[in-house]
Amino acid sequence: MTRSSHPAQHPAESTTRLAWLAAAAGGDALVPRSLAAGEALFRQGDPATAIFEVVAGRLQLIRHTIDNQPITLHTAGPGTLFAEAALYSSRYHCDAVAAVAAKVRIYPKRKLREAFRRDPALTDRFMAVLAQQIQALRARLETRNIRSARARVMHHLALAAGPGGRQIALGGTLMELAAEIGLSHEVLYRTLAALEKDGVIRRLPGAIALQEFAAV
Repeated sequence: MTRSSHPAQHPAESTTRLAWLAAAAGGDALVPRSLAAGEALFRQGDPATAIFEVVAGRLQLIRHTIDNQPITLHTAGPGTLFAEAALYSSRYHCDAVAAVAAKVRIYPKRKLREAFRRDPALTDRFMAVLAQQIQALRARLETRNIRSARARVMHHLALAAGPGGRQIALGGTLMELAAEIGLSHEVLYRTLAALEKDGVIRRLPGAIALQEFAAV
């Protein structure tokens, strides 16, 4: 079974949402790079030369603990920017690995920074995108701070469904969802099964339907 952490992410290719940014970055950003499942786009400590947009597939941002255990910081889907900190950093701070076969658009940071200096309106537009992603990050942190697994899962689903929403499109694996919300996949499986048994959710092909919000 699969999942979605953000309703704006779809398995289809993203081609228009950030076209204005691709135009600012020049021709290099217009030709996506293809990655095989498991292929690394960059590794922690590599020189930070660009930021990226997922065109198709999913990229996982991964850090390793002191005993070399991987921790998934974020899974980026189509239409999503990632590695934005590279604009003002000399090195990447995590690994970026394709969770499935993927395409990414590359935005060289030198060209972007030149474009931002020339066009303040472009800078404002980019800052608005970053502000939206900060809001999404805070929502993920809020979810991780909920102690009850049942409440954590319901909080995540309610956010993904959006205001008045009742259905969440799925765009990744349950193991990826478990990592993103800070649960083991076994706990997530049990929690979803209990929620479905209680009539709170209904699992559909490629989606989860919320039946009610009261039974958290």
